[in-house]
Amino acid sequence: MDTDLNPTPPAGPPQTPSARSVLVIEDNIDAAESLVVLLEMLGHHAEWADLGSAGVARAAALQPDLVLVDVGLPDIDGYEVARRLRAQASPRPQRLVALTGYGTPEDRARALAAGFDDHLVKPIALPALEALLSRA
Repeated sequence: MDTDLNPTPPAGPPQTPSARSVLVIEDNIDAAESLVVLLEMLGHHAEWADLGSAGVARAAALQPDLVLVDVGLPDIDGYEVARRLRAQASPRPQRLVALTGYGTPEDRARALAAGFDDHLVKPIALPALEALLSRA
């Protein structure tokens, strides 16, 4: 017979980071949809825009916690997207992340100079994405 009067309480559900609002600005439809689905599976709200100019307008309306921006967009490049978002008077700061196939130190420096907070090389590894979301 178990007579332990101070049993250990059962562990509750694991703690998860609070849900974030994320905007993906990516012209590759498959890549954008995959990233949005992954973000939603992780418990976040995600939307996407396929052009830089549409992304700037969507970010102004949505005010997301995190904006993931493809650098090689067809209308305005991701660097210009970052400059325009930083120039807007936003009620709260947004974390901007450059997504690119280029990962040299010069590419990273150019992204940071344009106003990005982070620079990630595609494809994004899940641990890197989760770290971004926890910092957003």
